[in-house]
Amino acid sequence: MIKRQNTLMYLVLSFCLLFSNHSFSQSDNSGQRRITGTYAVTNATVFTQPGKSISSATIILKDGLIKAVGNDLNIPIDAQVIKGDSLFVYAGFIDVASEAGVSKPEDVKRSDDMDPSDPRNEVAGITPEREVLQYWDVNNGEITNWRKAGFSIAQVVPKGEMLPGQTALVVYGDKESSNILAESTGLYAQFETARGVYPGTTLGLMAKWRELYKNAQLKYEHASLFKEKGNGINRPEKDPSLEAFYKVINGQVPVVFEAEDELEIRRVLRLKKELGFDVVITGVKEGSKLAEDIKDAGAKIVLSLDLPDNKASKAKMEDATEEAKKAHERVIAAYKEALSEAASFEAAGIPFAFSSKGAKSGDVFKNIQSMIENGLSEEGALAALTTNPANMLGISSFTGTVEKGKLANLVLTTDSLFSKDAKIKYVMADGYLFEYEASKSKKKNGDVEDILGVWNYTSETPGGTSKGTVTFSQKSGNLKGEIVVDDPDGGGKVTRQLENIHYDGKELSYTFSIIVQGQEIVVNTKGTLSGNEFEGNLSIRDMGTFPFTATKEPDFKL
Repeated sequence: MIKRQNTLMYLVLSFCLLFSNHSFSQSDNSGQRRITGTYAVTNATVFTQPGKSISSATIILKDGLIKAVGNDLNIPIDAQVIKGDSLFVYAGFIDVASEAGVSKPEDVKRSDDMDPSDPRNEVAGITPEREVLQYWDVNNGEITNWRKAGFSIAQVVPKGEMLPGQTALVVYGDKESSNILAESTGLYAQFETARGVYPGTTLGLMAKWRELYKNAQLKYEHASLFKEKGNGINRPEKDPSLEAFYKVINGQVPVVFEAEDELEIRRVLRLKKELGFDVVITGVKEGSKLAEDIKDAGAKIVLSLDLPDNKASKAKMEDATEEAKKAHERVIAAYKEALSEAASFEAAGIPFAFSSKGAKSGDVFKNIQSMIENGLSEEGALAALTTNPANMLGISSFTGTVEKGKLANLVLTTDSLFSKDAKIKYVMADGYLFEYEASKSKKKNGDVEDILGVWNYTSETPGGTSKGTVTFSQKSGNLKGEIVVDDPDGGGKVTRQLENIHYDGKELSYTFSIIVQGQEIVVNTKGTLSGNEFEGNLSIRDMGTFPFTATKEPDFKL
C-alpha cells in the first residue's frame, strides 16, 4: 500500500514538474488559446508608471489581473515564465478616439421629394443614438495592427458626419470574448456635414448643434417632470436622437468633439461655454496657444498621432524665386511647430492623451520620437499613452499603471520604449499574450568595462554649475551605479542610486531621483561615450534639459 502511495505521489510530482515554470515557447503565442491563465515575467525593468521603475523585477499575472509586482517574488507553480532579462515592461497603451475595427454605416437613401433645407436627421448625418459597437468587429485586422503597436484598450468612435453616435470602451483581448468594457461612454461629434443638405456649412452646423442640444434639454426636463409628477402633464413623445443627449446633459458622459486646428477648438469651446457640457477635444494637431482658454474651460485634450509629412524639407530651392523660398521657409516652420505641439501642451501644464484616428500604426513610435526630439519629455510621452488617457476616461482604477489588481495589459519591449532600437516583443491584453517577431537590435551590447569606475561630472542648470561624481560598479554580473549631487534642500552632498542603467557601446543612459522640499524629482541622463569622456544632457520633466559632461578618473592598477 505504501509503495502504491509513493508511486502515486511520484506521478503527481512529475505532472507538476512537467507544467511548472516551463518555457514560454510551449504556449500558443497568438493569444487565441492559453494553456494556463498564470504568467510570470521575471528579471525585467518594469516601469510601473511614468517616472517610476523597478529593476530586476518580477510580475505575476493570473486570470487577466496583475497579482504582484516587485523583487524576490515566489513564482506560482503553474506559471508560464517569460524571461525578461533584457526586456522593459510598461502598462498597455490606451487609445482615445479610435476607428480601429469600426465600419461605416451604409449611406441613407434620399427620397426624390426630399427638401434639402429640412432633411431627415440620418440624411443630415445626425445619428447620436447609434452605438459604435453595432459597427465594431474585434476580428478586424486594424485591431491586430494597433495591438502590435502596444495598444490594449481603446475608446472607439463611430464613423459618419456631424453626430455619428455613441462611443464605447473596448479591450483588444481574446477574439472569442465580447471585449467590451463600457458602452455609451461619450457622444461623438465633428465638423463634418452631409453633402448637399442642411446644415451644409460650419456656421449652419453650429446653429443645428445649439438647436438639438436645447431641444434635448427641454425634452429632458419634460420627461423628468412627467416621471416625477405625471398628473396633468402630457406624455413626452419618444425621440431617440434627442434622448441620446440625456447622459451629456446630466453630466454622465462628455461630448467627444473632434477639432483639428485652433479655429475648430475655439468653436468647440464656444459651444461648451454656451451649453455647459463636458468636453474631450480629440484629433488636435495645433492649439497649444489656446492653453489658457482650454484650462479655463476645463476641456480635455487628445493629440493626433497623425503628424504631417516632411516632404518640404527635401525640396531643392536653390533656383527658386525669393517668394517661393519664403513660402518654403514658412512650410518648414509650420512643420516644426506641428512637431513641438505636444511639448508646448506639456509645458503649459495640460495633460493630454493620443488618438490613433487618421494615423498609421507603423508610424506611432517614429512620430512620438519626433515629438520627443522637439521637446516632449519621455515621461510625458509615456503618460500620454497610459496614465493620462486612463484618468481622462475614468478607468484609472483598473488600468494605466503596472500595479497589483490592475488588468493584465502590458507592453514588453527589447529596449527602453522611446529609443530608436526598441522593438515590441510581447503585448498582453486582457490577460492574453501576443508575441511578435522582434529582430535583434543592430547595435551591439557595450562592454561595461568601458564605464566601470569613477567619473567626475559637471552640469549646468539655471541654478548654476554643479559638480560631483558618478560611480559604476559590477556585482554578480549586475551593473550598478550611484551619483553624488548637491543636496537641493541645503548644504553638502547626497548620494543617490542610479536606475535603468543602459550602455550599448556608445550611448549611456540612466535615471536617478532627488528629493526637493519633500517631493521626488526624477532626473534622466543620456549621452554619448567617447573614450574617457561622456557628453550628454540631464532632463527633468517640466523643468527642461541641461548639458552634462563627465570625465573618467584614471584607473591606476598596481
